[in-house]
Amino acid sequence: MIRTPSFVLAFAACLAAQGPVVVPVTPVTPAPAPAPAAPAPSAPVVASVVAGGKTVDLAICLDISGSMDGLIDSARQNLWAVVNDLARLQPTPQLRVALLTFGCTTHDAERGWVKVETDFTTDLDAVSQKLFALTTNGGDEYVARVVQAALGELQWSKESGTLQLLFVAGNEAATQDPKVDAGDMSKAAIARGIVVNTIYCGDPMDQIAPAWREVAKLADGQFAAIQQNNSVAIPTPFDQQLQALSASLNATYVPYGAQRGAWVENQVAQDSNASVLNPAAAAQRCQTKASGLYNCAGWDLVDACEDAKFDLAAVKKEDLDEALRKLTLDELKAHVAAKKAQRAEIKAKVEAVGKQRDAFLAEELKKLGAAGDQRFEKAVLESVRAQAAAKGFTRKVEAAVDAKAPPKAEGKEGGKVVLDERTGLR
Repeated sequence: MIRTPSFVLAFAACLAAQGPVVVPVTPVTPAPAPAPAAPAPSAPVVASVVAGGKTVDLAICLDISGSMDGLIDSARQNLWAVVNDLARLQPTPQLRVALLTFGCTTHDAERGWVKVETDFTTDLDAVSQKLFALTTNGGDEYVARVVQAALGELQWSKESGTLQLLFVAGNEAATQDPKVDAGDMSKAAIARGIVVNTIYCGDPMDQIAPAWREVAKLADGQFAAIQQNNSVAIPTPFDQQLQALSASLNATYVPYGAQRGAWVENQVAQDSNASVLNPAAAAQRCQTKASGLYNCAGWDLVDACEDAKFDLAAVKKEDLDEALRKLTLDELKAHVAAKKAQRAEIKAKVEAVGKQRDAFLAEELKKLGAAGDQRFEKAVLESVRAQAAAKGFTRKVEAAVDAKAPPKAEGKEGGKVVLDERTGLR
């Protein structure tokens, strides 16, 4: 069943400290459909490089029935806001994200109109690619069935201390499923240590909301309601600089593997998708790429070499770009080391500019009052923070920054470091 009117929910930005500057607040229109994406390459095997880090499994279940275009746009943008907040957890976790969709008539009716778009993965670009490929189509929204699929089909971590979170978002009754009881699924989830949080896209006081509250309550989760047609994009003086830094980061990757070209192309494609959505999404994505949770060890030698068990000498020449195949092992090591140093410089700039941007946005969101509280990412972040604390995570304390300070010019080279083409040395 489809409810109208359509949602327009592509929400702006993050959190942080202080710093007032008045900027125009612009309503967000739904993102234009992206160009058809090439099939995703097979997921690379990525070893954890977070020493002593705990795992966070985050399963996102989205209603993609005909009225939910805005919810999808919101998830597209705020994937990066949520990741950026998780990056502030201590100890730094290894984040794995899974995406499921439900309520779409193109899905299998025997499965309750549910589809697992991607199992848990550390590849955030792959998740973004799936999000931008989603389209809406009317159907029955079976909350119980999507939770059942998440429990039965996803490869949840078996590590002790893992934070296991499931978010299900939609706008129809949570009790629609004729075969599976949503309350039973919540009980089954929490019995396995999986917390279920619900995001109801509607009035928290209407007759549908109580069932969404109960689904969350039975699985020790939190209920949130987000309102229609209140989405805004907040431009900041720092967005353009972060977009430039994001492009500079791409130049520090040293791809390897048979499908290396596809992974490089997808990284650039997801930069483009974020930019088309709005500058806020592009800036948030840049901050994610500079965080410890954006790891491309499955196809990038810089990230791969962070793992002490990785053997650079074992990489086949044919799995490298042609320009690198003629390098000796020592020269290849020097090239990777130089790219690592270049990336560290750019990340430091992103961190500094990102803190100013976060402070600026925190002040602007205060001006929105209650409307600023009814955002997709706020609903997710409040649940994640409380549940992370229960698992022993703490949050990094950020020093106050001046959000009024103008962004620093990067110059013609955009902050890039020029490297020797053969060895990668400066």
